[in-house]
Amino acid sequence: MADRFDSPYDIQTPPGAEGWEELYSYSSLFTESRRDYEDGGFWFHDGVHWPEALTPWDTTLFEFAIASLSQYNTRHYVIPPALGVDFRILNGYVYLSPVPAPMEEIEGRVPEFLERAGHYFQNWDSLYDDWLVKIRDLVQQLSALDLSGLPSREPLEVITSGAGQGSGNRLLSAYHRLLDHALTLWQYHFEFLNLGYAAYLDFFGFCKAAFPSIPDLAIAKMVAGVDVDLFRPDDELKRLARLAVSSGVDDRFDVGAIEQTFEKLASDEVGAAWIAEWEKAAEPWFNFSTGSGFYHSDKIWIENVEVPLGYIADYIVKVKEGVDLNRPVAALHVERDRVVGEYRELLDSDEDREAFDAKLGLSRTVFPYVENHNFYVEHWAHSVIWRKMRDLGNVLVEAGFIAEVEDVFMFKRAELSDVLFDLYSAWAVGTKPAGPGRWPAEIERRHGIHDALKQWSAPPALGIPPEVVTEPFTVMLWGITSDSVSAWLSSGDESADGSLSGFAASPGLVEGPARVIFSADQISEIEDGEILVAPLTAPSWAPVFGKIKATVTDVGGMMSHAAIVCREYGLPAVTGTAFGTKTIKTGQVIRVDGNTGKVQVLDD
Repeated sequence: MADRFDSPYDIQTPPGAEGWEELYSYSSLFTESRRDYEDGGFWFHDGVHWPEALTPWDTTLFEFAIASLSQYNTRHYVIPPALGVDFRILNGYVYLSPVPAPMEEIEGRVPEFLERAGHYFQNWDSLYDDWLVKIRDLVQQLSALDLSGLPSREPLEVITSGAGQGSGNRLLSAYHRLLDHALTLWQYHFEFLNLGYAAYLDFFGFCKAAFPSIPDLAIAKMVAGVDVDLFRPDDELKRLARLAVSSGVDDRFDVGAIEQTFEKLASDEVGAAWIAEWEKAAEPWFNFSTGSGFYHSDKIWIENVEVPLGYIADYIVKVKEGVDLNRPVAALHVERDRVVGEYRELLDSDEDREAFDAKLGLSRTVFPYVENHNFYVEHWAHSVIWRKMRDLGNVLVEAGFIAEVEDVFMFKRAELSDVLFDLYSAWAVGTKPAGPGRWPAEIERRHGIHDALKQWSAPPALGIPPEVVTEPFTVMLWGITSDSVSAWLSSGDESADGSLSGFAASPGLVEGPARVIFSADQISEIEDGEILVAPLTAPSWAPVFGKIKATVTDVGGMMSHAAIVCREYGLPAVTGTAFGTKTIKTGQVIRVDGNTGKVQVLDD
């Protein structure tokens, strides 16, 4: 077994992708001037959030996200053992490297952390109420940005009102505010998230010390059964399905003919009432991405209504069959209380039980945010950002800078400032901009490079791995452990019994035929009773959880969204197997043990 991964400096450029570095910010690339640091570090591919090659503009939200995460660790809360997470792009793919705090500084950072984090923990509810106001206000500010084109004449009211500024100023300013708002969005995202993980990890560490043989899954069960807004889109689908059946319009749904479906519904008062409920649910809850939310190419429910309508049609069938669509919250609470009770009784003293209760209580208080933010940031706000960028794409298509609206995502964010100034200044002077003579060919070249990058298979890690992976966020969120690093270094050699190992993310033992899919576009292939095998799952895949028997993913740890969502839906899951989609074939019968984290292929 090798003792290190390839150096990032030894990775070859995929054929056809020569010059890929020009698509990304220089600061996000492996750079010769930082070679000693970069070559001696451990970099893992983040397939949880960015499994595919990024386009130049989509890189914006990745860079804002990781910089904001790091800022809160390093500058706000002074997390004792951790600085930020360093990031690079290689052949279009994201690589991360957690940066530990210097050992000699950790003890001194503890009092600062306790004071700063303590303020949030002591005032969590009121600060979180304020957060919800802030995030909704920010989404409204994003929605209000005017990124429409430049008029041939300014309206007369611009003159008579004495506005003193015109449409060019408005367009440039709107784009810059879009970037400012996007960065603010990611600042808000991490205001609570790192602390949410920290509180859970503190409780996790207490349990591991007090009960050395306790499974990770037992600790996760103690905080299960939460009610968060991330589940609201799926709840709205179920509500609309029940309404369709109870109001007698359930026979009007034809997923293959969306327009006709709405025409039939609009033909009478009952159907029109159902449409009114649909519209009430759609904004904001169907601003829900079929992917991680980090790619402009992910489908958004509200813009691709065939997706939620398909789920509603499936739910209608189940409602008519008398299937209970509710999440098993009561059962989760019973199991949660049982596990808590059993372990609490094992503690030796009242003092230990008091500490256990306090840490568990804090974890339950902060845990909902770990999932709740996902709807507001990655789904709702990002949906608005993608729409605004397409408004800008329309402007550039009309001006001849690009051929297709989607081409706007092939610009780097800083380039767009120059592009818009070119457009504005030519409009102001009354001449022709330079962009139409420059960008169409360049954008076509970039598409060719990006297509070549998408064919590349990113290695799971680069550089020198640590002897033991201990950084808690790396383990819990990304699912990177000493075992997974060893498996990667062994190139996925099968275990003695041919099984795959991962995180025991959600309890249960089932057998069934596998369905291997690689993107949300393949969800319709899933049939009742199958076991879903995928690189990762998104929260918006929850409606298919009523069809499948279990989930297996390549990436993700105990606190990944896939793991948390599966637990809340009572679905057995093994996450972070690394090689599930490469090892398992559709149709093979597999056994998934969500209690031990083992996946076994039972036949070929």
